[in-house]
Amino acid sequence: MPVDASQALLCWYAVDKRSLPWRAEAGARSDPYRVWLSEVMLQQTTVAAVKPYFETFTARWPTVDALAAAEDGAVMAAWAGLGYYARARNLLACARAVAAEHRGVFPDDEAALRQLPGIGPYTAAAIAAIAFGRRAVAVDSNVERVVARLHAVKTPLPAARAEIRALADAMTPELGAGDFAQAMMDLGSAICTPRGPDCGRCPVRPWCAAYDEGEPARYPIKAPKAERPHRRGSAYWLEHDGQVLLVRRPAKGLLGGMLAFPEAEPMARDWEDAGAVDHVFTHFALTMNLLCAETAQRPDGEGLWWPIARIADAGLPTLFAKLAARGLAWRQKDGAPARVRQDALV
Repeated sequence: MPVDASQALLCWYAVDKRSLPWRAEAGARSDPYRVWLSEVMLQQTTVAAVKPYFETFTARWPTVDALAAAEDGAVMAAWAGLGYYARARNLLACARAVAAEHRGVFPDDEAALRQLPGIGPYTAAAIAAIAFGRRAVAVDSNVERVVARLHAVKTPLPAARAEIRALADAMTPELGAGDFAQAMMDLGSAICTPRGPDCGRCPVRPWCAAYDEGEPARYPIKAPKAERPHRRGSAYWLEHDGQVLLVRRPAKGLLGGMLAFPEAEPMARDWEDAGAVDHVFTHFALTMNLLCAETAQRPDGEGLWWPIARIADAGLPTLFAKLAARGLAWRQKDGAPARVRQDALV
């Protein structure tokens, strides 16, 4: 990007940048903890979805040391609904590493940041640039799209990523890399959107090769996606005396560390089918049936009996919150009061 284009972008950002709860006020220094927390939450998640979670986390755990001292279950419950739960596990691991190995202070360069759990190349670059003013090249999906359009990159994604990063590196100024990175992100979010880019408002339109071609929305070019496999499964709603059986999922793996309904039959009995829900994960789609029953005696074995009236407070991941709504509907069908709004679950 020519110097004039960089200046045009930074001038636009100075006036039109988004007001976000993790951004420092003009003239103030960014808090590395808030920058890191926001970047982890924003991975594959929209700003609108992240805002309430960010505000909840920073109110409850205002510093990295406070988060490091938190109980795993409390953090996983607070994360429920945000998805990609490995991020929450890495969040705790990273906070504890910063507290134990760096005396609660985030390192200020990319190489050291990348040694921390859950911090990859993009997140390290974003923290280094935004929180510490380092010259670092942070390329998220928004920046990727802006760069691909500015240069009309013909190579399809994901093969084009190395080329796009090199182009982004060449565009990044020596000074003000943090503002430049955030300006590129805001440009991609507000103007250079995936569909229907608002080129009439774009501060770098005079330098955009895709605009000159007349088809900016064509970029970035993407290779055809492989068909997502579809799986099926079952979960069990076992009720006793106004409580339902939950289990803690293994720490590693899908939805690791979260509370959920058992997927192994708790005990032999006649189960009633309460219907199925569909859910899409990153690598596969899932249809899961909920089988419901009531027992007069609690079965032996591990598990947690949770009051059904407070099921919305269990911090269930979205898939199991959908299944909980099925379970509540099944109870109402049988005349048992749900005592909780189903729309509070998801």
